[in-house]
Amino acid sequence: MNTAQESSAAPFELASAWFESLADRVLAGEPIGKAEARAVLDTPDAQVPALLAAVGRVRAAHFGRDVHLHVLQNAKKATCPEDCGFCSQSTRHNSQIERTPMMSVEQLLAGAREAHAIGAKRYCMVTATRGPTGKEAATIAEATRRIKSELPGLDICASLGFLDEAKARLLAESGVNRFNHNLETSERHYATLVSTHTWRDRVATVQTAKDAGMEACCGGIIGLGEDRDDRVELAFALRDLRVDSVPVNFLDPRPGTPMAGTERPSPDDCLRALAMFRLVHPDVDVRVAGGREVALGDRQGEALIVANSLFANGYLTTGGQGYAADVDLIEGAGFRVAVIHPC
Repeated sequence: MNTAQESSAAPFELASAWFESLADRVLAGEPIGKAEARAVLDTPDAQVPALLAAVGRVRAAHFGRDVHLHVLQNAKKATCPEDCGFCSQSTRHNSQIERTPMMSVEQLLAGAREAHAIGAKRYCMVTATRGPTGKEAATIAEATRRIKSELPGLDICASLGFLDEAKARLLAESGVNRFNHNLETSERHYATLVSTHTWRDRVATVQTAKDAGMEACCGGIIGLGEDRDDRVELAFALRDLRVDSVPVNFLDPRPGTPMAGTERPSPDDCLRALAMFRLVHPDVDVRVAGGREVALGDRQGEALIVANSLFANGYLTTGGQGYAADVDLIEGAGFRVAVIHPC
């Protein structure tokens, strides 16, 4: 892709023919450039359905009509010392969320059984910490070994904050398939939201997880006060990291955090962002993640035109709409739940 090709895309009123042409090129293996990604984000609201229809062909080529379910387990709640302005689990904020100690291996195994029972593809154990202690990493590793022994068809993801090489190797050797560590937004904007660590610190942990042999699950949040260029920069940073999964969250402002009262992104803004992430990451697991119910409302089904997975049964500190409603959503939108059958 050269500069002339990138600048040839109309920056505002994009016609359906351009969307289709862009999808054709991505399907042919041609990466899009930043100017084209920004042009997608500039799509007028009235043209979002046409954008989704075109980009949906890219999703369908790689994932068919399947939607994979992922289940989160908050294994240690509201104990993080970092000052991320959007996070209600920081001990620096007055979020009024009950702190809970690290779950036991048996509790984590019980959660995995529940995830498996609803046909989840992946079970993600999460701790609200700067990084795991040796004991916490050992608990996750032992829980993973137990889960893999009993439920070998269930993939395991861990999200434990910053990792060093030794803990990354321990997790990988225990059977953890993926490690989640989101970049959240662009490097430029991240510095306005967090002071206790840097965006580059987060990049380093993603690379450490990959070097240990785990897949990288790494995405961000739409609605942090970023501009459209920040969203493009995030998408391309993830492409440079060659991540395997991109969860796209939508800010649900939490009481007691510095971002309480922030206006949520509009449904069309969320859908444009999802379409852009799909075009930049055509064959990667793109997930419609936290905040989808409140940000998208009755347009959640449109998100599945370009996203191929979602979190079911709620999030870390907020409840979702429930498994039954999620299945109705998926099937009502013309997709199907990709069930992991019991072994």
